[in-house]
Amino acid sequence: MSRGSGSPFRPYDTSFTNDVRKALGIRGLMPPVVESFELQKNRCLEQIAMKTTSIDKYMYLSNLRNTNTDLFYRLLIDNMREITPLVYTPVVGEACQKWSHIYTQPEGLYLSWSDRGNLRNVLENWPAEEVDIVVVTDGSRILGLGDLGVNGMGIPVGKLALYVGCAGIDPRKTLPITIDMGTNNEGNLGDPMYLGTKMHRVTEEDELEFLDEMMIALNDRWPGLVVQFEDFKNPFPSLERYKNTYTAFNDDIQGTGAVILGGVMSGFGRSGIPLAEQRLVFMGAGSAAVGVAKQIVELFIKNGMTEDEARRKFWLVDSKGLVTNDRGDHLAEHKLFFSRDDNSGQQFASLEEVVDYVKPTALMGLCTTGGVFTESIIKKMAAMNEHPLIFPLSNPVHKSECTFEQAMKWTDGKVIFASGSPFPAYTHNGVEHIPGQGNNMYVFPGIGLGAILCQSTHISQDMIYASAAGLAKSVNDEEKAKGWLYPDLRRIREVSVVVAREVIRAAQAGNLDRKKNLQRLNDAELDEFIKKAMYDPCEPSSSHIASRVPSGSSSPVSEERGRF
Repeated sequence: MSRGSGSPFRPYDTSFTNDVRKALGIRGLMPPVVESFELQKNRCLEQIAMKTTSIDKYMYLSNLRNTNTDLFYRLLIDNMREITPLVYTPVVGEACQKWSHIYTQPEGLYLSWSDRGNLRNVLENWPAEEVDIVVVTDGSRILGLGDLGVNGMGIPVGKLALYVGCAGIDPRKTLPITIDMGTNNEGNLGDPMYLGTKMHRVTEEDELEFLDEMMIALNDRWPGLVVQFEDFKNPFPSLERYKNTYTAFNDDIQGTGAVILGGVMSGFGRSGIPLAEQRLVFMGAGSAAVGVAKQIVELFIKNGMTEDEARRKFWLVDSKGLVTNDRGDHLAEHKLFFSRDDNSGQQFASLEEVVDYVKPTALMGLCTTGGVFTESIIKKMAAMNEHPLIFPLSNPVHKSECTFEQAMKWTDGKVIFASGSPFPAYTHNGVEHIPGQGNNMYVFPGIGLGAILCQSTHISQDMIYASAAGLAKSVNDEEKAKGWLYPDLRRIREVSVVVAREVIRAAQAGNLDRKKNLQRLNDAELDEFIKKAMYDPCEPSSSHIASRVPSGSSSPVSEERGRF
């Protein structure tokens, strides 16, 4: 959001009535017609359609967000399916790759290695008096694209746009941050237009010291704010370091894990296989895969298993095969929890060998190797299971382990499917099937909203688990009848209310909430409180507008105002 004028909102909107224009002193500065929201949105959609490339559409929407914040969010909320891919994945990946070349304005705060020792003073340059939530990246692992350095700023900018659109967090109280720790991307270092410091990355130990100073400075300037870490190459150190000290979480580990857990909860219910008989093979054993698997472990534990019994439901495969204690190589620390010790000395070098050995009920992909779920493997899954769970979760689309069409064809339509990337519908035996997409936007906005509203001191594992349970509860009967694992994206604000409520309840159960008066509300009352707290771009949301509209005059919005 543009902060050049000291406010994320510029008071030029063709839906403003003449009374409002007069009060704001802007009569004559825009065309005289007072437009409806619908007409405004139709013009935006028409202009988007004129753009011939995705990056042009991204840049148009970025400019709209910076020049007319309310209109941007009205457009996003009412066209969630169409606009989200242009604002975030997959197009944000291209935007990040080209960030230094398409740059027009800051859009967030850049904290550089050269600022260390002075971060608190740098934060003073951000004009917002209140900040509720920060999304921060170091650009070291942007989506599946690797180290993009400060070009990764598109990620926190896009993520916060979804916090606002999906969960109604006030856009004036959001802050995107990219920390510039250098880059090991030689293309960046050799690019004269690259906007980051042209040095190789500092050590992990140095970066953690920098983050220590940043977290202290942020919480000194805006006490109790929520900090979400995003797209760090090694996400575990910062999560472990801050999760019990600040209100912080990591979306790559916990958000991804929660949204997949929500889909797994729904998928297990559809499969008809008892929980005790489920066996999950993961293609991928990196931090994201381990994070997802650990979230699913919680489901087994909460249904009566010990942690050891739960973790033995998982078989992780990396580039060298099944992860085992006696494979002969040095395992990264994060892989040790799921490393198998019951393989009787056998080693399995390929995913297909592991599938033959384990006979899994679910196949999860987080390896960013496109097409690794082959026809042979998927047909074996269908032969072993009446309704196999197949979740190719890697982003972007070309790195997905298989497509929805392939999974449908090779299982004769029996598959229970969710992906990380969006896929088109597929018609099987005359029936159109919509693929599930395990998009983090189903949970992270509600996690952030719930933590903000109850003023949680920390974001606990129980709160993350509660977000997944809330997501699973949000799938309505009509969606279940269609075989969907996730709710219709057009209902995302309804879903975020349920997720936020469950997160708040978990915080209360753990005595992590500072806003104790919410404990007196029943669920219906709490839902209503959440809805009323959500930013609505159909309402006059800028304080400078509300304060200057004459008493008794018309609202700056049309009759369409107040829609949830």
